[in-house]
Amino acid sequence: MSGLIAETKAIAVLEACRHKGILLATAESCTGGLIAASLTDIGGSSDVVDRGFVTYSNDAKHEMLGVPPELIAAHGAVSQEVALAMAAGALTHSRASVAVSATGIAGPGGGTETKPVGLVWFGLALKGKPPVAICHIFDDHGRASIRNAAVNAALDMILKALSDDQER
Repeated sequence: MSGLIAETKAIAVLEACRHKGILLATAESCTGGLIAASLTDIGGSSDVVDRGFVTYSNDAKHEMLGVPPELIAAHGAVSQEVALAMAAGALTHSRASVAVSATGIAGPGGGTETKPVGLVWFGLALKGKPPVAICHIFDDHGRASIRNAAVNAALDMILKALSDDQER
């Protein structure tokens, strides 16, 4: 994905949050802060972006977001359950009304048969609603490609959630 596509999506996310009068938080593992960076690259984003949590280690997921170590032990850091807990934890530990999380395997190593390189779980939490999760397996065209694809998918997820929420 080109930088222009991510920038256009980031601008749309910021505008959607402004329209709703809400703040946003990110909880990132495999993307290492790139989702938050894509948003804060846009001038004036400070009125929407409350904070970003880079929780690369399992200890950070627990200490910063409240993800139970038992949950990580039972399902692995790259799982639906952990993505949901990360998104919910980002809401709990911020002033945001929407939070997105990403946890995955960007490579080049670390993949297994059941969790290949390119697997990323995303969580999305909207205040007052149960969090939701989706999974993508991105083609392994290298670490940067997987991480950039994950940023774009996270921005899409936020846009869809805010659009769906508006229709209700």
